[in-house]
Amino acid sequence: MAQAAQSVITLERFAKGKTFQQYLASGIRNRDLFEDNYRSLVISADQEKALKELAARPDGPHHVVVIGEDWCPDVYRGAGVAQRIAEVMGIELRFFERDQNKDMIAEYLKDGEFESIPVFIFYDRNHREIAHFIERPKLANEQIHLTREVLGDTSPEGIARRLGHEPSEEEIAAARAEARKRYVEWQKGDIWAGWRVATVDEVIDLLRSKLG
Repeated sequence: MAQAAQSVITLERFAKGKTFQQYLASGIRNRDLFEDNYRSLVISADQEKALKELAARPDGPHHVVVIGEDWCPDVYRGAGVAQRIAEVMGIELRFFERDQNKDMIAEYLKDGEFESIPVFIFYDRNHREIAHFIERPKLANEQIHLTREVLGDTSPEGIARRLGHEPSEEEIAAARAEARKRYVEWQKGDIWAGWRVATVDEVIDLLRSKLG
């Protein structure tokens, strides 16, 4: 685990990050999706109790960093979850864009290789890292094939097979726009909602396992 004394994410750096609302107001392309996922998360009474108990510990979470980018579905789903977790816990959250903070993401590569986002990093009151969460919960990884089924094959070859001829640039763009429309509509359903809830559960389990 990266320790604060060795990390580029110092308390001073943390203070320069954006709050969730500042990030939403910064001109991001998917603000409505960030807001929808934030508003739509239902945190259960048991989850709320667990989060508050963790935050009340002397060694419990005091603040959290989120690293992400506005174009990523895992981020516009997950960032709102992180914000809701922070609100329930009564802790500060700061958001950092991955591509403007490559030294940060370098400390949290998935499998030591991939710049997967979002990353949540929880710290205690002394800015010692407690735990970090990367990308998506286990449930979403198990069900990620469903997103490919919704989107379909949007490669030029896949579009050609559906159309029965070589697609023009306009036809490729139209097919991809239609696929994204289907995908965003699908995100209003129970499976996507379950991934938000699973993220909360996974964060709770992660923090409990690290704090003992």
